[in-house]
Parts: sequence; C-alpha cells; structure tokens
Amino acid sequence: MIECRDVSFSYPASALPGSDNQAGGALKHITCTITEGSFVLLCGTSGCGKTTLTRLFNGLIPHYHEGTYTGSVCLGGKDTRELSLFDISLKVGSVFQNPRSQFFNVDTTSELAFGPENHGMAEEVVRERVKHVAAQLKLEPLLDKSIFSLSGGEKQKIACGSAAAIDPDIYVLDEPSSNLDTYAIADLRQLLSVLKSQGKTIIISEHRLYYLSGLFDRVLYLNDGEIQGDYSAKDFQNLSAKQRDEMGLRPLGLDGLKEIEGPPSRGQGASWRLSDFSFSYKHEPEMLHITEATFPVGSATALIGHNGAGKSTLSRCLCGLEKRCRGRVQDLNKSYSRKDRLKLCYMVMQDVNHQLFTESVLDEILLSMKTNDKQKAKEVLDEMDLLPYADCHPMGLSGGQKQRVAVASAIVSERPLILFDEPTSGLDLFHMRQVASVVNQVADAGKTALVVTHDPEFILRCCNYVLHLENGQVQESYSIEDSEGRDRLLKFFLNDMEKEVSTR
Repeated sequence: MIECRDVSFSYPASALPGSDNQAGGALKHITCTITEGSFVLLCGTSGCGKTTLTRLFNGLIPHYHEGTYTGSVCLGGKDTRELSLFDISLKVGSVFQNPRSQFFNVDTTSELAFGPENHGMAEEVVRERVKHVAAQLKLEPLLDKSIFSLSGGEKQKIACGSAAAIDPDIYVLDEPSSNLDTYAIADLRQLLSVLKSQGKTIIISEHRLYYLSGLFDRVLYLNDGEIQGDYSAKDFQNLSAKQRDEMGLRPLGLDGLKEIEGPPSRGQGASWRLSDFSFSYKHEPEMLHITEATFPVGSATALIGHNGAGKSTLSRCLCGLEKRCRGRVQDLNKSYSRKDRLKLCYMVMQDVNHQLFTESVLDEILLSMKTNDKQKAKEVLDEMDLLPYADCHPMGLSGGQKQRVAVASAIVSERPLILFDEPTSGLDLFHMRQVASVVNQVADAGKTALVVTHDPEFILRCCNYVLHLENGQVQESYSIEDSEGRDRLLKFFLNDMEKEVSTR
C-alpha cells in the first residue's frame, strides 16, 4: 500500500544546466491511498504534476530530486524518507517517459538482466526472468542487440521489460506508450493485463487512454498540482466526451477519429523525390533502401510504420545527419547533397534533449532564428503556451514542454523542409491539437512538413499525405484528403488494437 499524507512538493526556483528539475510540476496538498492490487490511472494536462507524483511513489523524491517537500509518503507503512532507493526498488519497478534515462548497459539482454542481477538473484533465476519477460512482451527479436541501434519504441519496450524482470509488487509507469506503435501498445496492454491478474499494484501516468480502457479501476485527475478528480472506472467512463475534452484528456476509444475534420487540400504539383536512398550502420546490414519515393512540396506528410521500420533513420538521412547515407534528394529545381540538406532541413528529434543547448527557453528560440527578433520569439512562445517559462532553463521543463520548445524552434527557423519525429510524444489533448495547428501553419506557409508519428488523431488533423515504411522500404504512399485514404490510414491503426482494446 502507498499512502500520501498532505504532500506538497516544488522544485527549486531555478533549474541548473543539466538538471532534471521541472518548471511546473509542483504538487499541493496531495492526500490519497493506493491499495494493494489496484490499477490506478494518473491523467491531466502536461505539467500538471503527474510525473512528480510518480517520483514520490517510486522514491526518486526525496532521494534523487531536490526541492521543498512537506507531508509524507509511506510505502508498506514506512516513510520513504527512511527507506533507501535500493529498498524501494525491491518493491517498486519504474518505467520512465524517456527510456534512455534508465539504461545501464549497451546491449538489450544485459539490460533486461540488470535488475535481477543488481538484486543478487541466482544466475539461473536471472536467465529465467529474462526468458519469461521476453516472451511476455514479445522481445525475442530484440535480444542481444545494441541499445544504440534500437528505435525509440524498441527502447521503450526494453525499459518495460527491465521493470518486469525484477517482478516487483508495484509498477509505476510514466507515459510508457509514448513512442510505441500499435503492435507494441497491444503487447503492453497484454502485459498490464497479466500483471493485474497477478494482483500487482499498477500506477500509470498516461495521455493515451484508449488502450487502458477496461484495465484501470481508479482514475486520479490532476490539475495545477492538485487532485481535482478521484473517479472509479465506471464513473470516469460515464463522463461525456465533452467533459473529458474540457479536461484536456484524449478519447477513451478510437472510433471517434473517423469524425475528425482534416486540413485543407495542399501541395498539388511539385514533389520532393528520393532515389536509390540507402543507409546502413557500420558493420551492420542495410536497414534502409528506398528505390524511389515522393511526397508533395508545401504540404504535410505522415511517415508511418511499426517500431524499427526505419522512420527515424530516414528522417536523419533526409536531414543530412547521417554520413553513411547514399542516394539523391531533389525537388523540381535541383538535387541536394548531404551538406546542402543540413541547411535545407530542420528536425525536431524524438528525444528533444539532444537539441536543447541554451540557458533559457527564449534563448533556445532565438538560436534558431535568422535574425535576433525577441518580439517574434515571444509571440511564438505565447502561441505554444511557453511564455511563462521564457527565462527557465530548457532542461528544467517537463517532457511535453521540452517537446513544444523544440517545435517552436523549428517554426522560427523558416527552413523549407521541417521534419518532426514523434512531435506529440508526451502531449495532452490540448497541446497535441496545438502542435497540429503549428504543422498546419507550416504547410499553409508553403513549407513542407514530414511527420514521423504513431498518433492517428494528430495525422488526421494536419496531414494530407502518407508514406508507409516497413523494413526500411516504402510499402505504400497515398493521399488522405479523401475518405478512401482516411479509411486506409485508420485501418492501419485500428486493426492492431481491435484485437486487444474495445473501441467503444
């Protein structure tokens, strides 16, 4: 059992370079009890305090993250202040929003084995744990691979497997589906279902709600650092779609996506063209080979495919970030070398921590601008709900806020080709729609947006065209400006989940 007694917590007023303190995320007078064997969903808009609450549950506050902390959190009747992180880790397994932050090894099998080994389990037990969790999460194809060669979604799956290998009584998961494709989300749901049947306590912070329908038995809704709603599963599901929408929550089902109104028709005529486009890592087999592919200039194209299909790799190659890439990129006017593309493109990375460099959010935006226009930079920050954090260090923001800073930087760069790699990862309903609006603005201004995403609602709100990639090759490409194309897109996303999730 976990018990919070009048807990308030705030991070230091100024976040230092390299720290993980958040702007926002403070908690106020949290009192709640998580009973053994319960499945609790934490939901609310970005920056409302969900991640901070998970850090209280798994002991990272106060043992790792500093701040002003009052009240108490008890685990099994003992104050977490009096327990070591090692003691807590025997009872609580964690999956973080950014899986890179919890890896200790360079290969996947060792990473799955790390937890049991660290707790001193016998070798045969460790091997059996790794084998069992690999089968549960369908991780066998990922065993004995370099962590660095995995896609973002594959890293997330390994992180989930690492937590499960310890076999704790309590699981705390922070946005575990943020980078997962529909197959992997179905696998995650199956794992959560198994853990629930075993009587494990599960606490999960999520924006994507549809895959959890039928699993959670309690919902804590956070707003501005406070628990403003404590619902049973039945009461939460009885909320109207309009009520959940006003709370900034994603849909509980996927069927409603068919009613979304798409963007206007764009990009007729000119196209970007890829020819004999290929890439392989050193001493690795070729993982990207595209004989020919096109997508329209001055439009928004969604790049879809399952985890490991090569979507992020294609994005990096297109931007000129990979020296081993071969092939041609051209529009109607000319062909662009790799060095040309470094100046032609701007990329919002899947892990935005790689591209935040300055001491303040405002300076981060100014860094991407051709001219030092503070007024315009502040206008863009205001549009992205980031103006209150203009003077904060970018690394001190929440995951969703960092994502929006990177998107804002892309907008002000005014590059003709802007690539977004999972731009809605960690975003709530309001901010997902906000980023969709930004992509629409990019395309409406005559620039080209290429979006890597597993988010069908986001695609339908801003994209006109789809490139479907699997195994490093383009499987199909089509317009979604008509009902046939939209149905084709939804079929790709819905078919995988319908086996596991009710789409009521």
